Amino acid sequence: MSQVPAILLYTKEDEWIKVDGDEATIGVTDYAQDALSDIVYLELPGEGDSFGVGETFGVVESVKAAADLYMPLSGEVTAVNEELVDAPELINSDPYGAAWLIKIKLSEPAQLDDLMNAEAYQAYLDSRD
Repeated sequence: MSQVPAILLYTKEDEWIKVDGDEATIGVTDYAQDALSDIVYLELPGEGDSFGVGETFGVVESVKAAADLYMPLSGEVTAVNEELVDAPELINSDPYGAAWLIKIKLSEPAQLDDLMNAEAYQAYLDSRD
């Protein structure tokens, strides 16, 4: 069973979001890392890059498949987890901790209302099985 921390928000594309004021940290959920299996490659944007909701901001590759990463909120990238690019396998071992992907400055905070809380995301996962 996948971990779904209650303090985070989630997307149907299996990204998690932790909001702190007007900044959000984004990562890949435990469900996604488990489905991908052993992650071997990660491509992330640069600081200062801006994205709209739903735009591709990176790629994660595993021994099984490659998957695009989709921006859950509009904003500008303020930090990139460079350690993760060199050690993408951290996504498998610590998806909600050391394996955060990027941090963004929110440009449209109202978009937070479109994300799922932990209970809704768990129900979504249950409906997929």
